[in-house]
This record gives sequence, C-alpha cells and structure tokens, in this order.
Amino acid sequence: MKLLKHIDFIKYPILSDKSTELLKLRQYCFLVDKRLHKLEAKRAVEFLFAVRVSSVNSCNRSPKCRQIGKFSGRKPSYKKIIVTLAPGNSISLFADS
Repeated sequence: MKLLKHIDFIKYPILSDKSTELLKLRQYCFLVDKRLHKLEAKRAVEFLFAVRVSSVNSCNRSPKCRQIGKFSGRKPSYKKIIVTLAPGNSISLFADS
C-alpha cells in the first residue's frame, strides 16, 4: 500500500440522494480502492482536502446481477467510505459559480 499515493486511493465522490442529505451532517461519501483501510482513508482525505476527519465508516458492496433482454451480467463490487468531518470543516464538492 505504500507505493500508492493518496490521490490513487480515492476514486470519486458518490453523489446520490442519500449522500446529498448526509452533507448537512458534515458526512461525505467516496468510492475508494478495495484494499484501503480506515486509518489510510482518514489520512488520504485529510491530506487531499486539508480538513480534519473525526470518523470513517466503510462498507464493501457486493456485485449485483443485472439482465437486459436475454443478456445477463454482473455489476462490479466496490468499497464505499462515509467520512464525518470535525466541526468547522467542509469539502467543496460542487464548483462555485
């Protein structure tokens, strides 16, 4: 894990109805590398966004089966983290116009 840089750990933020509601509670959702541990996730978010993280929750999502017509397949599995920031910290996910 030492060979990867902090920017390689976090792939992109997850923007859904639930994650936008969590922004009110200073919680941010990110899709991350499957091998990432909670402590490494905390360090990566603190380094990339220059914020103070109070807690990290993570979950591994299993692959889902999908079928379109006669073709069936599987969506890939992924790891998601929910980061809670300390009071007074925030991450700007949307560009200010």
